[in-house]
Amino acid sequence: MPDISTSRIFGLNEERPAIVAEVIQRVLDGASRSEASIELAVNDTAYHEIARLEGDKKREAKLQEWKELYRALGRRSAEDKRRILEGITARYANDIVGNFDPRVYRFATGVVPRGLKLLFKGRDSRYGLEDRITIQGQVEALQGLIHKGTVILVPTHSSNLDSIVVGWALDAMGLPPFTYGAGKNLFSNFLLSFFMHNLGAYKVDRRLKDKLYKDTLKTYSTVILERGYHSLFFPGGTRSRSGGIERKLKLGLMGTGLAAYINNLKAGKAQPNIYFVPMTINYPLVLEGQSQVDDFLKIAGKSRYIIEDDESSRLGRIAHYTKEILGFDGKMLLQVGQAIDPFGNAVDAEGVSRDMKNRAIDIRKYVEVDGKPEHDAARDTEYTRELGVAIGEAFGRNNVVLSTHMAAFVAFELVKAAHPGRDIYHLVRLPGDTTLSLQAIYDGMERLRDRLVIEMAAGRILLSPTVQSESIEHVLRTAQRYFTMYHEKDLAVLEGEHVRINDVKLLFYYHNRLSGYGLEKLFEKPAVAHV
Repeated sequence: MPDISTSRIFGLNEERPAIVAEVIQRVLDGASRSEASIELAVNDTAYHEIARLEGDKKREAKLQEWKELYRALGRRSAEDKRRILEGITARYANDIVGNFDPRVYRFATGVVPRGLKLLFKGRDSRYGLEDRITIQGQVEALQGLIHKGTVILVPTHSSNLDSIVVGWALDAMGLPPFTYGAGKNLFSNFLLSFFMHNLGAYKVDRRLKDKLYKDTLKTYSTVILERGYHSLFFPGGTRSRSGGIERKLKLGLMGTGLAAYINNLKAGKAQPNIYFVPMTINYPLVLEGQSQVDDFLKIAGKSRYIIEDDESSRLGRIAHYTKEILGFDGKMLLQVGQAIDPFGNAVDAEGVSRDMKNRAIDIRKYVEVDGKPEHDAARDTEYTRELGVAIGEAFGRNNVVLSTHMAAFVAFELVKAAHPGRDIYHLVRLPGDTTLSLQAIYDGMERLRDRLVIEMAAGRILLSPTVQSESIEHVLRTAQRYFTMYHEKDLAVLEGEHVRINDVKLLFYYHNRLSGYGLEKLFEKPAVAHV
């Protein structure tokens, strides 16, 4: 196994001043930064900050500073305006930049896993943490690609535990740690903050909406990719509130992969390639499932966007969730997909891009103008859109169906069929004693599995070993055991020949993991299900 301590991220702290300086200079030089463009950038920032801080009594002094700047900027000299822009950019860059402490990394990959193995052996003491989290798929290809270019790992995102799980997986695969963007709100959690702050995470403040902040964030990502820092993006932008696989992805940071590739070509780097590697994180239960489905339904009504007080902010809930899930004789599955280049083409294990007929492609030609690599905003935006589509499709193909997804999908579709004409908002308010026929669930799960086997054979989805090979009765009882182990209310309880659903809203959340495949058609005329 190669010595990962030679990876670039182990020198991040030494490079931080140079990285920050380069980010600031690039932002200041952007679009030539005439006096008019500088004034526009500062005014836009002030406008958005005033809107954000309005009504926040604790930040009244800062609000007044922005208001004064907004009123007086037009009277400032060109030199003053540039100095103000530089100061704001420097503040943003220094807040964003990551940090890496090798001592904390050694602790996190040494002491912590050994402790977790002792704590989470579960009912059978022969098994440890590595037996509870399975990593499968294109693992060897990923291990090779990190030596052929710069890798951007793009996982699905359903929990604030995802970055910890992926960090453990990287170490388990013999890979170096990756740098990654984490929502600044997560740094309010002492435990998560300690590890994120010291293991390469850079802050993403989703409260800041001004263009200057977004430019600074994208520039930081571009610079570290050019410097060879393998990175982790959650392309959904935030956790999946619905519980479904992300289909519509955020393209901002993903576009920095293409920008870095073009800059690498222009600089004549020996290994210019940027590789995107999709990964699905498949939990039987999600720590914040209850909070997230609540927020998903509120978002439809234009409610809040960032959850500050969900289960991941409470250490007791994290400990309880981890002990219950990892203590059960089940598994979390991490599925590594085939790599994709910045244009959405598949990449083989040797790092070569392939077209739909598996022919090798010279992707340099995609960005050349008169034989030289050049940026083109409109062209590059379209390339990144195509990349987003390719990653979304890869998520669908690498989605692993677990027992809880299958059982929840069938049960919710049967609840829906028993209440024709009701929309989702009526269904999730059904009383907590909704009852389904056990036989109807068995029949529905048989129909669903038959269809899923066909979908898997066509390469459109994956099935866990339990779902693929065990009896339907075993699959349902496995799901039911999960549904009664963690959430504040038991989601589904077997009672003789019936199943009692206590939380239709949470059932909908787990059901959504299988949305987007057209499987609902299987239940348009189901057997009588409601008793």
